[in-house]
Amino acid sequence: MIYIENYIGGKLSPPASSNYLDNYEPATGKVYSQIPDSGDADVSQAMAAAARAYPSWSEQSHAHRHDVMMRIADGIAARHEEFSQAESRDTGKPISLARHIDIPRAVANFKFFATAAIHYASESHYMPEQPAINYTLRRPLGVVGCISPWNLPLYLLTWKIAPAMATGNTVIAKPSEVTPMTAYLLAQVCQEAGLPDGVLNIVHGTGPRAGEAIVTHPDIKAISFTGGTATGAHIASITAPRFLKTSLELGGKNPTIVFSDCDYEDALSTSVRAAFANQGQICLCGSRVYVERSIYNQFRDDFVAKARKLIPADPSLDSTRIGSLVSAQHHAKVLQHIAVAREEDGKILCGGDEAKLSGDLAGGYYLQPTVIEDLGLDCRTIQEEIFGPVVTLTPFDSEEDLLAQANGVRYGLSASIWTSDLKRAHRVAAAVDAGIVWINCWLLRDLRTPFGGMKDSGMGREGGWEAMRFFTEPKNVCIKY
Repeated sequence: MIYIENYIGGKLSPPASSNYLDNYEPATGKVYSQIPDSGDADVSQAMAAAARAYPSWSEQSHAHRHDVMMRIADGIAARHEEFSQAESRDTGKPISLARHIDIPRAVANFKFFATAAIHYASESHYMPEQPAINYTLRRPLGVVGCISPWNLPLYLLTWKIAPAMATGNTVIAKPSEVTPMTAYLLAQVCQEAGLPDGVLNIVHGTGPRAGEAIVTHPDIKAISFTGGTATGAHIASITAPRFLKTSLELGGKNPTIVFSDCDYEDALSTSVRAAFANQGQICLCGSRVYVERSIYNQFRDDFVAKARKLIPADPSLDSTRIGSLVSAQHHAKVLQHIAVAREEDGKILCGGDEAKLSGDLAGGYYLQPTVIEDLGLDCRTIQEEIFGPVVTLTPFDSEEDLLAQANGVRYGLSASIWTSDLKRAHRVAAAVDAGIVWINCWLLRDLRTPFGGMKDSGMGREGGWEAMRFFTEPKNVCIKY
């Protein structure tokens, strides 16, 4: 049995309560490690360590912070296969996805923000009539809290902590209790890389205990959270009265929009990948597919044919493209959503049932990729985030009809548009409610660009310079001469 430890003040240590939680391997449904059940005492220890580290770390040169963070990036890269296996085992995702997407992007996060800190420039404005110069200083905030989700555990954890550290803050991070292993390995890498004690502190545990202790701590200067909309609303209710800087990256119910003049094969294959990547457990997955009526029947049949070929299998195999869902609870939740679709008279075109594997995998949380049609805009299956391998197909007759459906949900995270008409592409991209729009592609990300959604998909922007700005406080200085 593996006992995961907290990382506080540069040391790996058990929780103050000595209480642990079971960590299940989704592929088998069996417990394979124990997670600290941390609470107020652990967060208080982390706060003390982070506060001690802040004066020195915040005054270090950009070049020094760059060098330390690059060593962390190199440490993750050197243990690439170990991280990949841990990510796959913790999440149930195919190991090929962990190897080629999650772990390389975690490395890229550290490298990008370490380098960005060196090249960050302040603004200045000359006032000739005075004469005077205004310039903007940006200082780190202090000790910040970073709470990351279970679907992309290392990628999204480093997405938060790297810009916070690069700009001179010290961090208390809480990874999801469902997928803690890569954060535990990251702590080991930080020790090996010589990260000063207390700059990064990782506290494992549940949201109601460890997460709540971070969000409510009076000395936390900012909260960056990625997760469910309900939890985001709860966090906002705590941070708003304190005027605490808060970034919330929440749910998505993203439309994939296919016009008849699209590159058909590219649109088809990418739409299937966008629907079912990581078993549909990515906030950016295209879970609502809208197809122009003139090609709808053909596209539907071809989409279903491709979905049927995605057979859930052992996540540890290189050939696997669909693994298991992350937990028994989430598996049951997704099945319940499919049951609701049936109650709403949705037509199940393929899937709709759990998948049963044999041997050691018999207890795993597998689900067949599911495609549903004949659901109206008001149906819960269309309106609610399912976060699983479930996608709806709907025809549309005009741009007006399309936008009414695409924008008719409470979320506004991302959208993808498939068309050869450049004017239409720009027109629809501007009109659709989404913070991120892809045209003739999906999940093509540039770390320099802001990331985030509108409506119930959250507030604030992460990524690139937006993240650097979030973790700093601007101060304007005006000098007359």
